[in-house]
Amino acid sequence: MTHPVESDTEADRFFRKRSRARRVALTIGAAIMALIGLVLLVLLAQATNNRELYERNYGRLFAINVVVAILLLGVITWVSLRLLVRLRQGRFGSRLLVKLAAIFALVGFAPGLLIYVVSYQFVSRSIESWFDVKVEGALDAGVNLGRVTLDTLANDLANKTRAATNQLTETPDASAGFFLERIREQLAATDVVLWGSTGQLIASAGQSRYDLNPERPTTQQLRTLRSQRSNAVIEGLEDGTLNAVSNARIKAFAVVPSPGVGLSSETRYLQVTQPLPPSLVVNAIAVTEANREYQERALGRDGLRRMYIGTLTLSLFMAVFGAVLLAVLLGNQIARPLLLLADGVRQVAAGDLTPKAALQSKDELGGLTRSFAEMTQQLADARNAVQVSMEAVNAARANLQTILDNLTAGVIVLDAAGHILSSNPGAARILRVPLDSQQGRPLKSMDGLQDFATRVQAQFEAFESQQGQHALDHWQQTFELDGAMPGAPPDTITLVARGAELPGSARLLVFDDISEIVSAQRAQAWGEVARRLAHEIKNPLTPIQLSAERLEMKLAGKLTDTDGVMLTKSVKTIVDQVDAMKRLVNEFRDYARLPAAQLRPLDLNALIADLLHLYAPENAIVPVTTELDPRCPPIQGDAQQLRQVVHNLLQNAQDATEANPSGPRQSVVIRTQWLEAAHRVRLSVLDCGTGFPEHILKRAFEPYVTTKPRGTGLGLAVVKKIADEHGARVDLANRVTDGTILGAQVSLSFTVAS
Repeated sequence: MTHPVESDTEADRFFRKRSRARRVALTIGAAIMALIGLVLLVLLAQATNNRELYERNYGRLFAINVVVAILLLGVITWVSLRLLVRLRQGRFGSRLLVKLAAIFALVGFAPGLLIYVVSYQFVSRSIESWFDVKVEGALDAGVNLGRVTLDTLANDLANKTRAATNQLTETPDASAGFFLERIREQLAATDVVLWGSTGQLIASAGQSRYDLNPERPTTQQLRTLRSQRSNAVIEGLEDGTLNAVSNARIKAFAVVPSPGVGLSSETRYLQVTQPLPPSLVVNAIAVTEANREYQERALGRDGLRRMYIGTLTLSLFMAVFGAVLLAVLLGNQIARPLLLLADGVRQVAAGDLTPKAALQSKDELGGLTRSFAEMTQQLADARNAVQVSMEAVNAARANLQTILDNLTAGVIVLDAAGHILSSNPGAARILRVPLDSQQGRPLKSMDGLQDFATRVQAQFEAFESQQGQHALDHWQQTFELDGAMPGAPPDTITLVARGAELPGSARLLVFDDISEIVSAQRAQAWGEVARRLAHEIKNPLTPIQLSAERLEMKLAGKLTDTDGVMLTKSVKTIVDQVDAMKRLVNEFRDYARLPAAQLRPLDLNALIADLLHLYAPENAIVPVTTELDPRCPPIQGDAQQLRQVVHNLLQNAQDATEANPSGPRQSVVIRTQWLEAAHRVRLSVLDCGTGFPEHILKRAFEPYVTTKPRGTGLGLAVVKKIADEHGARVDLANRVTDGTILGAQVSLSFTVAS
C-alpha cells in the first residue's frame, strides 16, 4: 500500500512550502498592487469633482499612479524576460506559457483600447459641449434676475420703513414701544428697533426685545442715513451655503423726522428687519453657485480635459498592465503542472526516483501531478524492494562464499562435460592445485588428477543412470591420490567424496582429506597389535632366559672345553637375543600405552636448552647446534612428552648424519621460529644425512617403517602420535638444493598458550 507522496518526505514538504509561499507572495503582491491602484483611481475620481482638491492633489495622485504603473510595467518586463529566457532554452511549457500570456493580454488590451478611444472622444466632445454660449447667457440672466429681485425687495422695505417713521414723529421715547409693535405687524417684520443719534437703544419690538446686547448700526450706516434719509441692506447671503436660508434677511434704516426745528432736538433712527423668502434664497444661491462653477470650469477647461484624459489613460494602462500580469500568473498556474510533470519525467528517465513535487490544487492538472508523484513513489518503493532483495541475495551469496572459503572440505562445481565452474580454497588446498585459475578447464586436464577426474565422471554417470530407479540424491565414494602432482609432497592422499546434481545440469562435488583419519586408524590398529604382541611375546621371554642360564649352570664343568665354550656362547646368544626382544617388547608397550597429554603453558626454548646438556660434544659423536628464536611465546604442551619428541628427533638426526660421513655439514640443527602471521611456534630438526627414500616419505609416520638396519620404526610414529595429542602439524621433507639432497627436516607447529 502506498501513501500520498506529498506527506512522505522532507523534499515533498519543502516543495509544498516553497510552492505555497510563492503563491501567497504572488497573491499578496497582486492584491496590494490592485488595492493601491484602486485607491488611487478612487482618489483621482474624487478629485475631479472638487476643483480645489484637484488643483491641490492632482499632481501627487497622478505621480503615485504613474509609479504604480511603472512598477507593474517592471514586473511585466521581468516576467517577459524570464519567459524569453525559458523560450530560448527550449524548456517544456515555455511556448504554451507565452501563448497564454499573449491571449490574456490581447483579451485585456483590445477591449480596453476600444473603450479608451470611445471614451477619449466622448470626454473631449462632452467638455466642449458643457461651455455653450446659451448656457452662459442663461446663467448670467439668472444671476441678474436674482440680484434685481433682491434689490427690489430691499428698496421696497426701505420705502415702507421711511413711511412708517411718520408715526414716530410726535411720539416720545417712553411710548415708542407701542408704535414699534404696530409698525412690525404692518410691515410683517421680525424685528423693529428705534436707535438714538449716538446708537443707543431707545425701544424695540420683536426678537431684539430679548437680546441683552442687540447689534447696533455701524457709524458708517448712520452717516449714510443722515445723507440719504433711508437705506436697506441684505444680510446672510455671504457664505453661499444652505445656512443662508434661515439667516438671510433685509435690514432697512430710516431717519425719524423731528417734530420741530431746533439745535436741541435728537435725531432718531428706525431699523426694520424682514426675512427673505426661503425659496428665493435657495434659488439665488443655486444660480450664483452654478454660475461660479461654470466660470471656474470655463477658465480651466483645458486642465479639466487633460485631467479626464490623463485619468482615463492611466486607468487604461493599469488595466492593461494588470491584465498582462494576470495573464502571466494564470498562464504560469496552467503551465506549472506541465513543467513539473516534464521535469519529473526527465528525472525518472534518468533513473532518479526521488520523491517528486505535487500540486495541492483541486483541478485535473493538480491531480495529475499527484498521481505522477504517487507512481514515482511506487516505482521507488519497488526499486528499493528489489535493491533490498538483491542485497539479501548478495549477502546470502557472500555468506555462502565465506562458508565455502572457510570449509575444510573441498567443493567443486562441474558441468556435464567435467569442466570446472567454481571451486573453494579448500579444494585447492586438498588437491594442491590452484583451481581458482583453472575455471572453465576440464578437471582431467590437470596434472595428477586425470585418474581422479575420470573416476568422478564415471561416478556421476552411474549416479544419473541409477537415480530414476532408486531415487538417489547423492553418491559417495573413497578415492586415493598417489601424490604424484607437481609440487606436492610424495604421500598418498585419501579422499572421501560425495556428488549431487544441481539445477542447470551442473554437478556438485564435495570431498575431504581423511588421510590423517586413516593414519590415526592405522596408528590405533598398530597400537592394538603392539599391545597384544607385547603381551604374547613378553611372557615366554623370561622362562627362555632362565632356562638357558640354568642349563649353563647345570652343564658347566661336565663338558669338554670345546663343548663348554659352545655352551657358553650359545647361552650368551640366547640371553642377548632375549634382552633385545625385551627391549622391542618394551617399545611396543610404550607406543601402545602412551598416556594422554597434559597441556600447560610451556617455554619451548627453555625445554630445549635444558635437554641440550645431554648432547654436549663430550657426550655425542655428532654435535647439535641450536638456533632458538627469542620472540617465541609460550606454547600449550606436555613437558614430558615433548622431551621424548625432542630426544627421538635428535637421535634420528644424529643417526642419519653419522650414517653420511661425506655430507657437507657434520652437525644437527635444532631450530625454533615464531610465525607471527600463523600465530604458531615451529620446532625444526635438520640433519645432514642422505634423506628419506620416496617410499619412506609416504609412510614415514607409520609404525615399523624405518631405514635403520636395527631400528623398530616407532620413533617417528611416537612423534606423530604426541603431535596429534598437542594439535600440532608435523611435516617431513628432504632438504634439496640444486637437485642435491642435503639431508632431511622434521618440523612441528605448536599453538600458542592463551
